[in-house]
Amino acid sequence: QMRLAASGGGLVQGGASLRLSCTASGRSLSNYGMGWFRQAPGKEREFVAAISWTGGGRYYADFVNGRFTISRDNAKNTVYLQMDSLKPWDTAVYSCAASAGGLGYGEYDHWGQGTQVTVFP
Repeated sequence: QMRLAASGGGLVQGGASLRLSCTASGRSLSNYGMGWFRQAPGKEREFVAAISWTGGGRYYADFVNGRFTISRDNAKNTVYLQMDSLKPWDTAVYSCAASAGGLGYGEYDHWGQGTQVTVFP
């Protein structure tokens, strides 16, 4: 059993920053790749960022455009998404996922409930 709990979302103005956290319980994240995804109202879920189990590989969707940073602290069993320069189109429910295999979109088999990020002009 693995439980992923995302937190840190909120209501902010454009240009603000948020740091999302995803903490696992039930299992250690040490041997899992981790990803962040988001889903806006009326839209399909989309990939945001991923980090390898070692932390040595970091990958971002094109729309991130250098504004977000994914990181992890295995000792704390937590993965982070630092989001800077937030824009209204970043408004979405953000969720994290764990993969025991690769970091492709279809390879995540543990998903957490999302945290709402709302960015207003």
